[in-house]
Amino acid sequence: MKPGLEERYSRQALFAGIGAEGQQQILQSRVAIVGCGATGSVLASLLARAGVGSLRIIDRDYVEPSNLQRQMLFDETDAADSVPKAIAACRKIAQFNSQIVAEPHVSDLTPENADQLLGGVQLILDGTDNFETRYLINDYAVKNSLPWIYLAAVGSYALTMSIVPGETACLSCLFPEPPAGVVETCDTAGILNSAVNLGASVAATEALKLLSGARQQLRPTLLSHDLWLNQRAEIAADRLRADCHTCSQKDFVHLAGAGRPHITLCGRNSVQIHEHHRPVDLGDLSNRLQTHGTVRHTEFILKFWKEPYEMTLFPDGRAIIKGTSDTALARSLYARYIGN
Repeated sequence: MKPGLEERYSRQALFAGIGAEGQQQILQSRVAIVGCGATGSVLASLLARAGVGSLRIIDRDYVEPSNLQRQMLFDETDAADSVPKAIAACRKIAQFNSQIVAEPHVSDLTPENADQLLGGVQLILDGTDNFETRYLINDYAVKNSLPWIYLAAVGSYALTMSIVPGETACLSCLFPEPPAGVVETCDTAGILNSAVNLGASVAATEALKLLSGARQQLRPTLLSHDLWLNQRAEIAADRLRADCHTCSQKDFVHLAGAGRPHITLCGRNSVQIHEHHRPVDLGDLSNRLQTHGTVRHTEFILKFWKEPYEMTLFPDGRAIIKGTSDTALARSLYARYIGN
């Protein structure tokens, strides 16, 4: 271990389950975190402090005041400036551990960019909030024999599962289809920051087992825990399902992009448009929009208010439109103010 690192990670290396050799493996590891909201920001903080050598943080969104209750890598300045979460997270990580590489990607994970964003890592961690992206991660991980860790939290409830392709059940083994009916989200059911921290702490520990060479200690179950109701449950996940279309039949429908929409609901009363992959000059667009409403921009983001709508535009042409859940209206607003 390099001079200076021995003291920084001394307490972790003293832990018998990791030791000096395991800590060295952690320092040389490469991890991708998809989503840097509630669970993702806690994962990023824990693993950065643990010395994961390279963290690739992928997130499509920006910091808002409502995030600060549970998303621990952000502050009020980030929210006031609408800083993209991946950028804000990497900035904060650099302040407490400048000895690791924290690489931000302000992007929406799609079948088209999966290789670019997930290639070259040893482990993928789930910090997302939707099954569409999780199935995409699952397809990519199984196809490339890459371990990943599923994690979700809502209300007072958290659940997580470690997935090692070829050895354990994959996400499709347990959930062949997305859960039926209305799936609660933080926007509809709220969330306790303690539930976020519990789920992320369990997932981060599983990550350290994988990265330090202690695979035999991985928990072979889908673990769920409701902190408010004091309920805990586990479902066996140590075996592949023989008829699983992903890990048994190698049918990677989500990675192929079959039926994937270009316009998606993105939280409560907002729509994301991600069909336009083209550079946008935010300064030029800001000048053009001045006569149509209120506008401000930074190098990372442009915010445009035209009552009752709020539009957030990213340099790659992707946009989040708040004030409607009507995808046709969102497309119309995009075309009117940004262009086709």
